[in-house]
Amino acid sequence: MIVTPLPLAPDRDIPGPLLTELTALYASNRAFHALGGEFPDPDDIRPEQVAAALADELAQPGAEVLLARDAGRLVGVAVTLARHPDPADPDPWIGLLMVDAGLRRQGHGRRLTALVEDHFRVAGRTAVRLAVLDGNSDALAFWTALGYTAVDHRPDLRLGRPCTVLRKPLDGPADGPPRTPRRAARLAVLDPEGAVFLFRYDNVEVGVHWAMPGGGLEADESPREGALREVIEETGWTDLAPGPLLCTWEHDFTHLSVGPVRQHEHIYVAHGPRREPTGPHLAAAHAADGILTWRWWTREELAEAPEPLWPPDLARLLDAFEAPGAPGAPGR
Repeated sequence: MIVTPLPLAPDRDIPGPLLTELTALYASNRAFHALGGEFPDPDDIRPEQVAAALADELAQPGAEVLLARDAGRLVGVAVTLARHPDPADPDPWIGLLMVDAGLRRQGHGRRLTALVEDHFRVAGRTAVRLAVLDGNSDALAFWTALGYTAVDHRPDLRLGRPCTVLRKPLDGPADGPPRTPRRAARLAVLDPEGAVFLFRYDNVEVGVHWAMPGGGLEADESPREGALREVIEETGWTDLAPGPLLCTWEHDFTHLSVGPVRQHEHIYVAHGPRREPTGPHLAAAHAADGILTWRWWTREELAEAPEPLWPPDLARLLDAFEAPGAPGAPGR
């Protein structure tokens, strides 16, 4: 699963094709909307209504809309708040987490939740809250199974609907055994023509694949700090600075020294000249990390890559990053 911030056009509108995807996702959750009452007709949810609902969400201070994709398909959406409007509430909130109803019971909701929790954990937050509407027993069971416990019962601020407020401490790892949770970060280094630098890895569990420079975070290290440290260790390039976040995602593999892990990864973008890795210690570092070789990839080559890429669908992610109005668009 790959999670990215909602991209907006320069006029703050949602691009048409994406709005079509979001409308289909919202429409698939008819029972939820019938219970919540936010749409006039849950059997006829329209693009302009979805756009207005998301604009209302983003109008709140500290709000963020996150899109979850699996194999390129939009499978879920999450709305987060850095803090609740009530000043007495110290925790961030999950305002909405919705998965395509046709794709339920495939683990998408759990994975999206883990990535959202890790996002808050990286920001130094120690707990997260959310509210479940009375009568939504499936949602209450889902959140309870993920370790959330009821701490209050009160009406919501927007429509006065009765809700159960749940809270989960974030003082532990995002997931438990059998895999060890591992925080990591990578840097997508783009040359002046937009080609991206990738290493070719060989892993005992997942086999040969291509990924950006990066790796596990050290204790108390932020993802940006870790991405920069790793790229220096693996390439010898000391003049790069992590820019905007490209995406977050999670994946499983076996780390040589840790064993089976579930890795939660932040990927940032940096721009630099087209060049080769350099330095006296690179051969040993590459051997220790299972790095076989490296190369620069054009967008067209990424789209036709004969071997797996980390993250998958990398060409589309970079295209979206550089689209008009996006953080990486020319002139921004």
